[in-house]
This record gives sequence, structure tokens and C-alpha cells, in this order.
Amino acid sequence: MQIGSYAAILLYVLSIIAISYYSYARHSSMSDYLIGSRSLGPVTTALSAGASDMSGWMLLGVPGAAYISGLGNIWMIIGLCIGAYCNYLFLAKRLRIYTEVAKNSITIPDFLENRFKDKSGALRLVSGLLILVFFTLYVSSGIIAGGKSFESFFGISFAYGALATLAIVIFYTFFGGFKTVALTDAFQGMLMFIVLISVPLMTYLSLNLPDNTSVFSMIKSLNQNALNPFYNQSLIGIIGLLAWGFGYFGQPHIIVRFMAIKSSSDLDSARRIGIGWMGLGMAGAMASGMLGFVYFSNLKNPLSDPETVFLQLGSTLFHPFFLGVIISAVLAAIMSTLASQLLVSASSVSKDFVLAFYKKELSQVAQVRITQTAVLCVGAVATALAFASSDTVLKAVGNAWAGFGASFGPVLLFSLYWGRTSAAGALWGMISGGVSVLLWIYLGLSEYVYEMLPAVVISSAVIVIASLASKKTTAEIAHEFNKVKSIITKKEN
Repeated sequence: MQIGSYAAILLYVLSIIAISYYSYARHSSMSDYLIGSRSLGPVTTALSAGASDMSGWMLLGVPGAAYISGLGNIWMIIGLCIGAYCNYLFLAKRLRIYTEVAKNSITIPDFLENRFKDKSGALRLVSGLLILVFFTLYVSSGIIAGGKSFESFFGISFAYGALATLAIVIFYTFFGGFKTVALTDAFQGMLMFIVLISVPLMTYLSLNLPDNTSVFSMIKSLNQNALNPFYNQSLIGIIGLLAWGFGYFGQPHIIVRFMAIKSSSDLDSARRIGIGWMGLGMAGAMASGMLGFVYFSNLKNPLSDPETVFLQLGSTLFHPFFLGVIISAVLAAIMSTLASQLLVSASSVSKDFVLAFYKKELSQVAQVRITQTAVLCVGAVATALAFASSDTVLKAVGNAWAGFGASFGPVLLFSLYWGRTSAAGALWGMISGGVSVLLWIYLGLSEYVYEMLPAVVISSAVIVIASLASKKTTAEIAHEFNKVKSIITKKEN
């Protein structure tokens, strides 16, 4: 790389440091550190939710999949866009209100325990364990993406690249907490959007297509099935790809943004901003992969690793300074998600394990220190898994995404919409969803249908059966549920 690229990357790093310094404060409570005392505006909520959602897989995995199979994965993109929209529409506002009513819950395990008045600690323990298992897998996928990015651009080994990625993320997550993570995510979301539009546009302008030749005919001449979204797809396979969208209902690092927004009425604006950002960004990622396939095929230089197509287009087509901006955007995509995941994982370690079973009273500052220590521990374990993994970024993300979607998606929706949902139903629904995902992967059935689909069906059925078989919902729980419904109805009208 040339000096202009390094200058842009340095500017990006300095911007992150500046944002971290601006938003840094001494955290007086766990609410400050984990949820920013519910003070986010709609723009920050939307952009930070999008950036924490669309990790390195948006700039590496999605373009790579489009490079290989063209529109073959378009069903996954459609499913994700629909799922994100429905997440804002059906879960965000109600969860924001209910978590505040339920003893000001600041994590998903907090909410489930308070929602069902669970005195046994079972809901907190199981939900915390599921968060740790699947987030550790999720964090490892981000570290894999970071290692690949540093290796591709800086020529350093994968190991050093992965460690560098983790070190930067831990720095501002450890010290800044949720508010710093949210503001840096919003900045990084804007950066990602710029390059996701710029790269496919520049690639298209650089193709130099022959007269009377469209880019679509060129793609088809190189791969006759690339423009056929139904090629090599069965009905159940398409449904499985669309099922990716359901995963949004169970992603703690995204849902926490809804819980942290200043007012539930701001979520309508956040939805419009977030879905617009996502739709255009996804289109840019897909276009980058397909146009990159044409570009490198014309050069007779096919890529050995399709997941680097976005990076290779950047290094080939752009001025060194803008190349540095593209590199920064890739790192931003990875780090924004990593930071959010580390913070949620650390909150689970501290609140759902250490503090839940530690009998002595601890100050708020001491609780924050325990959470910061957990950030370091989760990062270390996830890094070890990344070094041992042979999965692609997209596959690693897919497994973790399904785990969260099936474990938490059904139980959160039932807890927000069905007053008869019991603690037993919630508990066994989470367990059955998470176990179903792991078994489906272990048995090798994912090649036939994405594990999310059967796991969500099983979890939902178990919630209904276990809830109906439980003792009648207590009057206290029923009263609180009706109270929240009444509040939501008033706000919507």
C-alpha cells in the first residue's frame, strides 16, 4: 500500500479514538456501562444497530457468496431485510416499554427473569449460558474476518491480524462501555455505507463492456446460472434461506439498541433510517460480488478466496487514499459487531453468573470492573476458537445467528404477545431451540435446510406445550402483562 492508504487508515483510527474520548465517562452504574442509561437517539440507534448487525460478513461473506453463485443467495438477503423490518415493527417498541416496566431490565436474561418472576434463577442461568456459547462462536467469526483483512491489506500473518483486531476493539469496549460502542458503531455504519455504494459503482464504470453488451449478458456468458435465483434451490432450501430473517428477533447485540433508545416513539424514525441503510448496503454488497466476478474473469485472474473480492476490488480500482477508506470500512464492519458482542457476552458473565451467585453485596463500580474483566476473558476464548476454526466467515456467522434466533426469538415474541406464556415454557423453549441448532449442525443436516428453520419450529411448539401444561399464570404476571399492553396501545394511538 501507498502512503495515502496509511493516512486514511490513521485518520479512521484517530476518529475512533476521538469518539471514544468524547463519549467516555466514569461509569457510576451497570446501567451506564451496559445500556447507556437509555439515552440513544433514533439515528444512533439505527446506524449502530445496523453496523453491529452487519459484521465482516457483509463486506466479505455476502460479496464472496455472490461472486461464487450470483443470485443464488438472494433469498437470504430478502429474508434478512424482511426480518429486520419486522423486528423493528413487532418487537422493538414493545420490548423497550416492557424492559423498563419489568424492574428496568438492562439485559435479556434480566428481562426474562423479571417478566416471569422467576425466583429459581433457571431462566437467567440458561439464557446467560446460551449467550456465552453462541456469542463466543460469533466473536470468533469476527476475529477470523479481521485476521483475513489484515493479512490481505498489510501482508502480515493471519494470527497477528486477528490479535490486532481484538486489541483495538477491546480498547474502546473495555473503557467506554455501551455509549462509546454505540457512537463508534454509528460512525462506522456511515463509513460502511459510503464504500458499499462506491465500490460496485466504480467496478461497473471500470468494466469497459463492448458495445451493445449489458453487464447482465456478460455475467450470464461467464456463468449461465448466476442470474437465476432458483438454480440449484429447492422449495425447502429457499424457505430455509428466508428463515435467516427470523434470527433478528433473538440477537441480543441488536435488541439492546432498542432497549437503550431514549423513547419508544423514536423507534419509527429509527426503523426508516435502519431499513434504508440496510437495503442499499445489501444491494451494494451483492453487486460488488457479481461485478467483481466479471471484472476478474475479464482479467483472467480468478480469485483463490472469493471472500476477498471486495478487498481486491478496492486495491485494484481506487486511489490509495480511498483504498485506505475502504480498508477502514472493512475493519469498521468487523469491529463494530465485535465490540457489541463482547459487551453483551461480558454482561452475561458478570450479571448472570458472577453477580447472580455471589452472595456479598458489591458496589456499582465493582460490578463494572467485573464486566470489564469479562470482556478480556471472552475475547481470549473467542480468539483461541478463531485460530482453531477452518470455517468461512459466512458459515461461522450463520451457525451463531441460528443459535440466537432459535434460542431467544420465539421466547421473546411469546413473552411479549402471549399472556399465557409461563416460566417453564420460556425455559424449555430456549433450551430446545439452542440444542436443536447444535444437533442439526452436528448431524450435517444444514446442507439440506438452514438449521434456523427446524429449530424455531421446535422451540415455538415447546413453548406452547410447556406453557399450557404449566400451572395457571400468576395474577401478578398477568396484571403486568396487561399493564404493558395498555401502555403500548396508548402510545400507538
